[in-house]
Amino acid sequence: MFVSSLDFKRAPSLATTKASVEPVLRPRTMSDLTYSTAASFLRSSWVKCFCKEMRLHRAAVVSTLLCLTTLLIHTESTQPPFSCDSSDPSTKSYPFCRTSLPISQRARDLVSRLTLDEKVTQLVNTAPAIPRLGVPAYEWWSEALHGVADAGYGIQFNGRINGATSFPQVILTAATFDAHLWYRIGQAIGTEARAVYNEGQAKGMTFWAPNINVFRDPRWGRGQETPGEDPLVTGKYAISYVRGVQGDSFEGGKLKDGHLQASACCKHFTAYDLDRWQGVDRYAFDAQVSKQDLADTYQPPFQSCIQQGQASGIMCAYNRVNGVPNCADYNLLSNIARGKWGFQGYITSDCDAVSIIHDNQGYAKSPEDAVADVLKAGMDVNCGSYLKNYTKSAVQQKKLPESSVDRALQNLFSVRMRLGLFNGNPNKMLFGDISPSQVCTKEHQNLALDAARNGVVLLKNSARLLPLSKTKTTSLAIIGPNGNNAHTFVGNYAGPPCKSVTLFQATQQYVKNTMYHQGCNAVNCTSVSIPEAVGVAKAADHVILIVGLDQSQEREDHDRVDLVLPGKQQSLIASVAKAAKKPVIMVLLCGGPVDISFAKYDPKIGSILWAGYPGEAGGIALAEIIFGDHNPGGKLPMTWYPKDFIKVPMTDMRMRPKPSSGYPGRTYRFYTGRKVYQFGYGLSYTKYSYEFVSVTRNKLHLGKSSTAGSSESLQYTSVSELGTEFCERATISATVGVNNLGKMAGKHPVLLFVKQAKLTNGNPIRQLVGFHSVTLKAGERAEFEFALNPCDHLSRANEDGLMVIDAGSHHLVVGDEEYPIDIVV
Repeated sequence: MFVSSLDFKRAPSLATTKASVEPVLRPRTMSDLTYSTAASFLRSSWVKCFCKEMRLHRAAVVSTLLCLTTLLIHTESTQPPFSCDSSDPSTKSYPFCRTSLPISQRARDLVSRLTLDEKVTQLVNTAPAIPRLGVPAYEWWSEALHGVADAGYGIQFNGRINGATSFPQVILTAATFDAHLWYRIGQAIGTEARAVYNEGQAKGMTFWAPNINVFRDPRWGRGQETPGEDPLVTGKYAISYVRGVQGDSFEGGKLKDGHLQASACCKHFTAYDLDRWQGVDRYAFDAQVSKQDLADTYQPPFQSCIQQGQASGIMCAYNRVNGVPNCADYNLLSNIARGKWGFQGYITSDCDAVSIIHDNQGYAKSPEDAVADVLKAGMDVNCGSYLKNYTKSAVQQKKLPESSVDRALQNLFSVRMRLGLFNGNPNKMLFGDISPSQVCTKEHQNLALDAARNGVVLLKNSARLLPLSKTKTTSLAIIGPNGNNAHTFVGNYAGPPCKSVTLFQATQQYVKNTMYHQGCNAVNCTSVSIPEAVGVAKAADHVILIVGLDQSQEREDHDRVDLVLPGKQQSLIASVAKAAKKPVIMVLLCGGPVDISFAKYDPKIGSILWAGYPGEAGGIALAEIIFGDHNPGGKLPMTWYPKDFIKVPMTDMRMRPKPSSGYPGRTYRFYTGRKVYQFGYGLSYTKYSYEFVSVTRNKLHLGKSSTAGSSESLQYTSVSELGTEFCERATISATVGVNNLGKMAGKHPVLLFVKQAKLTNGNPIRQLVGFHSVTLKAGERAEFEFALNPCDHLSRANEDGLMVIDAGSHHLVVGDEEYPIDIVV
């Protein structure tokens, strides 16, 4: 069959797609088309539209045949691309197809067979097929931040699978402080990702998630994507998510011969948390970061992700750190990640992060220099086209040895082999039985609901306004721009959800007489309908105001300029609250914190719920909480700053305060200013009490000491001097008891902190050292153990970036309870 070039004049509605379609549709015989290209073309979403247009316009017979071809080979088109087909006798001669050989050896063999021109094509995210070796095309860029998404090029929801489970945005999931829940979400995402691939609707199995940058500044538009501001929480989230996605056990270390269910990628390495602020953008920004802050804030989550999570991918960030672009930093990528931390996987650039090294940052004098810089540094694949365009000329100009190209390709093909894509038909291999029936399952949807339920944070509940009575509430008003908009609930980097339920729809299951009024024209609230909203409020027993932000206010490439509600939202809230019969309930959707001090202290606003972006089940979860079918237990994973915090430059990367200049520091560990709400804050419909049941030691002798170079002659011991054996032997076991003193069952995160009696030398005010989520019935009590390694949990970073343990009095803190531990050096 011959595929003709198409006459776009006959289908004017498709003219805009010409540029993207022409490379696929240039005249050729069907037999000359590689399978992956043909399948991609014939599965494309516009084919059906084109066929419809052609039928309407009595198009040429060849176009009709093309439509028929789509139908005839539909079954074949669902076959996922793979290499080393056992039915092809030529593959038997290739060592890279022999599964009995180590993957490193197989990858070297494959790379050795490529020409320089072929090698260059494989260094970008959209890697074409190599037909002579039976290597299919591959797309490195897929997304799965909080559910399999079509935000990248790798996933298509245009076949039997037309959506995936949309879990809460990460910042809300983090509020559960439940590492096992995070793992189960990762498991579900990994399973659904493999199902999409097995169904032939994915061009790759490498997913660029999780985002584990510390949420340093409340204005950052991408803070919603992260697990919050604490390095320990962020690192634990990375470990749990990565193990789940990749098919490992919760405890780790159980991947079958290193084979991956799907590949996770920790991003953005490193010190990346500014997108666009007052004329400074992420592409040219040079983050000035101290060794001390790198050691105890910016780097620990990535170290955890690599060493304990065993992530198979890392993404290097756009920005420079202390003058050096992350993707061109040999010390960062090769010495630290691969050398010190033992990373084994591939390193991708963020999209166009190689081009900006020359085009925006001026770090490289030529495109070839930029290419040489990143490949020599240890980067492997470029999201973009720069490596495809300039690697060959860089080699020819002797700026780059071909061995650096080979090294990168060996890493890339090793990951594809770990995914089972060079073992023959993947449907007949490990993970091959994962089918479309395992996408949007009841179990996964219940998990999304559970995550939303347990992440929502109750910030205020005056006079126990919540929960509302299901029998006495006869009418309800939902007012606000987010009240009947399910799209806002999913946040960014989301695919089509399995289902969508708004808060308005969900509350109707409890109160049939539920009214809705938008209140504002949109979330930006440039226009407000106060009289109409007030009229609706007056007619109801209770009023729920659902306000906050959406992706027009905070997102990638869009940082906030303030910390208040947008437009006239505050006026709407105040007017409705004043007019309502009873104190109102305020539900806040947002990723980053908002200064809602006005609502916190307004007696007409009885309850406040923070719901982040709660995902596809967020409406149901909120309704259950409001009407008492679920007891909220989430705790804030980030500090909520007052609105005047915007006086602090977003470009200032320092974590620690500097009182002499008025710099207040950042995050709960160092921030010295006023807080709207503090990290770890969250109320419940019940009350809990804590006690230290036992602590195995209250004094720790380190035996070695040094003296700090300060006037106070602070004594400390270097962790590296103590050694791993001593650190493990000196582990402190702290058993904590928790009681549910109320009348309602609840899931409750218990947070264990450590603080020093004397704050000196940039020590944290307090530091989270452990957390545990426990479910208790009314009146029930439980005990659980925290194992504290003093070298990990009682140490701090000094100005040289070395971890040390200070002599003196330290206190373990849980709730209002404290337990002293004296350290002697």
